Amino acid sequence: MLLVEPKNFQLQEPLELDCGRVLKQVNIRYETAGTLAPDKSNAILIEHALSGDAHVCGRHAESDPKPGWWDEVIGPGKYIDTDKYFVICSNVIGGCSGSTGPRSVDPDTGNPYNMDFPVITIRDMVRAQKRLIDHLGINKLLSVIGGSMGGMQAMEWAINYPESVDCIIPIATTSQLTSQNIAFDWVGREAIQGDPNWNKGNYSADHIPQKGLATARMLAHITYLSDESMSRKFGRELQDADSYRFAFNRDFAVESYLEYQGRRFVERFDANSYCYITRATDYFDLASRCGGDLAKAFEPVKSAFLVVSFSSDWLFPTEESIKIVRALLKNRVNVTFCEIESSYGHDAFLLEVETLGTMIRDFLRNRQKVSND
Repeated sequence: MLLVEPKNFQLQEPLELDCGRVLKQVNIRYETAGTLAPDKSNAILIEHALSGDAHVCGRHAESDPKPGWWDEVIGPGKYIDTDKYFVICSNVIGGCSGSTGPRSVDPDTGNPYNMDFPVITIRDMVRAQKRLIDHLGINKLLSVIGGSMGGMQAMEWAINYPESVDCIIPIATTSQLTSQNIAFDWVGREAIQGDPNWNKGNYSADHIPQKGLATARMLAHITYLSDESMSRKFGRELQDADSYRFAFNRDFAVESYLEYQGRRFVERFDANSYCYITRATDYFDLASRCGGDLAKAFEPVKSAFLVVSFSSDWLFPTEESIKIVRALLKNRVNVTFCEIESSYGHDAFLLEVETLGTMIRDFLRNRQKVSND
């Protein structure tokens, strides 16, 4: 059994943010697995998605019932083999799983930031991660890998720190959020901020905006699935009755499933963090930095790329990955692209373990050979 330990790294200097403000006494919660090679050439940074955390693989104790969120992919002898690689995963700033976020204490006031926390960007998250990687003494990562929002962070690494990464693997992601994506995020935040317990973000641990956060999660969860997967799993099955009850309580199995997902999410995630992180994804738009020219945005890139999409992903469809590939090719970047046939929708990057894992494993092997040569 792979046992991992949560660790903390506090930035020694304030972190300057895109919004113009600075964060002081920033803490980053992270976990590592495997052993860093003497020449520090085997380090891989894993980026988590919106609701993820640093616990990417293994267990914190032998009695833990549930391993890290990508444990099927990462570990001894697995696709990302921790007998060969040193794997790092950190919780993003703005999060609620150990890194500095809205519920952290503002050192200037001694009170929780709540909605006084500065608005952050994906690039800000990566700036903080770069401080962590420097702290670990790693000059160049073998790879940065991430799905969904994790893929956005991976691309920021390639653009902002081109000398610091050998290869990038962005999975089921996009170079910018569409208006539809932004609309889903807006409705989710409206649900949270319309909850009577939200109190402009100044809620207590005993009176959290539970209904609003659960509703936001239910809405988002629908976007992670495909119509095919939902139809196959639920169809029009009724939950607790043989016929319609002609009322507005749960009739359908899919309604019960979404309610369960919302309830579970409230148990582990913070409502204010949800607002800040979704806003960070809204602002993510690589092309906008270069007058709408995505290829120009990728000009600094020196890393090789493996870009992966999934056929049934309608949140970040394959067309979005193709835009990234074309922009990279214009810069003569070494890029490999694959669309994986899957019925799982956006969540396929967590579920298509064998196909995706094999692809990542082989790509990393080839990159190590190139580096060694």
